[in-house]
This record gives sequence, C-alpha cells and structure tokens, in this order.
Amino acid sequence: MIFIVVKNRVRRKFADEWIDLVEDFTTASRAEPGNICFEWYRSVEDPTVYLLVEAFEDAAAGEAHVQSAHFAAAGEQLRNWLAAVPEIVHVDAPGDGWSPMGEAATCEGPNARPAAPETSHPGPVDACDRFMST
Repeated sequence: MIFIVVKNRVRRKFADEWIDLVEDFTTASRAEPGNICFEWYRSVEDPTVYLLVEAFEDAAAGEAHVQSAHFAAAGEQLRNWLAAVPEIVHVDAPGDGWSPMGEAATCEGPNARPAAPETSHPGPVDACDRFMST
C-alpha cells in the first residue's frame, strides 16, 4: 500500500469553497481502481490549510492516479487556487488498508477490548469496566 499526505495552502479567497472546488477531482480519484481513501481535512489552526490523505493498494495504482486525465486537469486548476506549492509525505506502508487502533479500542462494538477479569481485591479499574458498570 502507498500512503500519501499532501498539505495544501489555499489562497484565502478560496478557502471556504475548497471542498466544492475539488469535488470533481475527489470523486474521480475515489472511483479509481486501487484507491483505498481520498479524504480532505481542514486545519483547525489555519483555515487556509487542507490536508489530503490518500492511500492506494500499490505503486501501480498510485502511478495510474498521477497519470489520469482528472489529475492533469486538477493540476491546471490548482495553480489558480493554491497559495504555495503543496508539501507531501509519501510512504510505502504495510497492509492493504485501514486497521483497528489497538491503543484506542472501544468498550463496545466489533473491535471492543475485553473487560478486565473480575478480582476480589481493590485495584485500578479499567475504563471500560467503569463505563460498562454505569
């Protein structure tokens, strides 16, 4: 899997309409074979910064993405909307998509962490035990 995060600094006058401006590019990218995710996130600290989180099954799917007609069209449009050249993090990652985060397991649901076993002595109480007993 390849995992990509792109930091986009948008010209202030386009910041509030950014998601609408990139809608066609986003929709076409999500429909590509091998696309795992293509999601935009706006910074809470700087409303002109949008992060694009992308993942593709493999390098071939990523290469097909950058060679696509919609990628070329977006590149032409982005020049008008961006305040700076985007910054990128691109890594080969193990796996084939999203996995549950064990450190933040929930108390209920398909990836729930089991409750701590019953004990006869007082001691630290697991957060899930506390939640489940209320």
